[in-house]
Amino acid sequence: MRHARADGFDEFVAARWSALFHLARLLTGGDRHRAEDLLQEGLLKLWSAWPKVAAQAPEAYLHQVLVRAAARSARRRWWGERPTEELPETAGSQDLAAIVEERTRLEAALALLSARQRAAVVLRYYQDLPEGQVAEVMGCPVGTARSLASRGVAKLREALTEVGEPVR
Repeated sequence: MRHARADGFDEFVAARWSALFHLARLLTGGDRHRAEDLLQEGLLKLWSAWPKVAAQAPEAYLHQVLVRAAARSARRRWWGERPTEELPETAGSQDLAAIVEERTRLEAALALLSARQRAAVVLRYYQDLPEGQVAEVMGCPVGTARSLASRGVAKLREALTEVGEPVR
């Protein structure tokens, strides 16, 4: 039974892990640990549904699971963790530091959005999905998905210009 169900699952996860983890990280506002939990939860649900979705669109199914789980987790009031404002020093070149700083600013700005706005922005602009597919994944009308993405981008621009120069 294990072999029949896992047929193709391991290959799918190995091939898409990096992109899926990055998507989960963006959906959680840059929190690496919550992103890991979110992705594990999504992969568990994908594993359960693998025989049904493997031949169709497993990545689209997983996107939908991740977006919904991220929205659910965003409604939680307490995570039991307290983030720190200072990151430990890292060795490397200035260019790498600038890239990390820019990514951190973007993730912090994404964290300011509501879960639905964040999901719409990430799906539309990071995943480069068409508006219709974003609406389908989010389970809402196209106009709502378009509005959520538009308002989310406006809020991102506002948050990023308040802090300093815009993200490239």
